[in-house]
Amino acid sequence: MLVSDFDFTLPEQLIAKQPLDQRDASRLLCLSESNESIVDALICDLPELVQPGDVWVLNDTKVIPARLVGQKTSGGKAEILLLEPASEANVWHAWGKANKPLKPGTHIIFSNSFSAEVLSRDGKHIEVRLMAKDVPAAIESVGHMPLPPYINRPDTEADKARYQTVFARHAGAVAAPTAGLHLTAKLMAAMHNAGASFAHVTLHVGPGTFQPVQVENMSEHIMHEEAYIVPEETAALVNQARLEGRRVVAVGTTSLRTLEAAGQSGTLQAGADRTSIFICPGYHFRMVDALLTNFHLPKSTLIMLVSALAGRERVLSAYEYAKKRDYRFYSYGDAMFVPNLESL
Repeated sequence: MLVSDFDFTLPEQLIAKQPLDQRDASRLLCLSESNESIVDALICDLPELVQPGDVWVLNDTKVIPARLVGQKTSGGKAEILLLEPASEANVWHAWGKANKPLKPGTHIIFSNSFSAEVLSRDGKHIEVRLMAKDVPAAIESVGHMPLPPYINRPDTEADKARYQTVFARHAGAVAAPTAGLHLTAKLMAAMHNAGASFAHVTLHVGPGTFQPVQVENMSEHIMHEEAYIVPEETAALVNQARLEGRRVVAVGTTSLRTLEAAGQSGTLQAGADRTSIFICPGYHFRMVDALLTNFHLPKSTLIMLVSALAGRERVLSAYEYAKKRDYRFYSYGDAMFVPNLESL
């Protein structure tokens, strides 16, 4: 298939630039398992979608304020986006942006007590040493939340809470697992009462999730790599559910990618690893029976993943339906509930 097969137009006004006042007030478009119908619902209706015995899998990664804006000692503005720690203490892999490429040896000042030195550069990829008395505290104090580029506004203090799930535990992501942004403790309690149990994985979402696919032939695309962890208790819960024919529901594409990456043998393997799994139509799902997900960018690997689960034509038709009914798109937008139609 071609990347252009997953293109669609989206009016600018349907891109959600701000979150709703209440997390669970977003709309929910539900695809039917038995026919091609679409049901309009709300996130707060999720307990009604629960089947007793379901295991809903959450990505508990925590977004760090990874965008650091400063000034080179030569006077020019510079910005870096932290990606992940390197093996050496306080050294990070990052993306760099300035009026001129950031050369090794360049010093960037973020505050009176926080700075960075560029150690190496390969295109926009750089390695930096962060210098502060307490580097994690300095990042939290000075850093900006790395909102997706299509939101196209400065981050605010409110984004520190709203661009974060209520179950975030492990710091390391530079983008939120956005399907999880809709859930609240009260809603999850109602889902639990309806028969759902919750399990956690951790996949530190990288900026590659927003990068456009640069090739037309999908088979030539090289997927970005991300680190993940599957706890022992999650592997046990998921494997038991699959053994007993109960549903495994991924909350977000990052949870789904983690489950499928760690479940290639047909049994979910606990432990830490890295994945560059690329899920597109034709993929055979081994772990996941349904997906809660937001609406995704045209020609992105994420809309290809959803199409692998429910079929390209069905997904694109649902997107057209959503556009006509003014659903809100992307990270702060509304959501879809997608059953695994690939196996039917």
